[in-house]
Amino acid sequence: MPYFAIHCIDKPDSSALRAETRPAHLAHIHTLGDAVLVAGPLLRPDGRAMGSLMIIDFDDRDAAIAFSSQDPYHLAGLFESRSVTNWHKVLPA
Repeated sequence: MPYFAIHCIDKPDSSALRAETRPAHLAHIHTLGDAVLVAGPLLRPDGRAMGSLMIIDFDDRDAAIAFSSQDPYHLAGLFESRSVTNWHKVLPA
């Protein structure tokens, strides 16, 4: 299974935009069903969201980039940065 880590950091002071677009973002992630290994927010020490991390099974990196480019968070301009990286699961086996 070729997994890809999609790592995103929010723009400063964007918590309202994150909250507003969260339902559409979650609906987008749910379209992948069991291909999603893990997905969730990256958190600051005080517990506030500061970004997103998703590890998802895609056929190839182009498919991962295409999916992340259609993420409602990305389309709304939430992210300051976004990376798509090949990821290999080792543990748990």
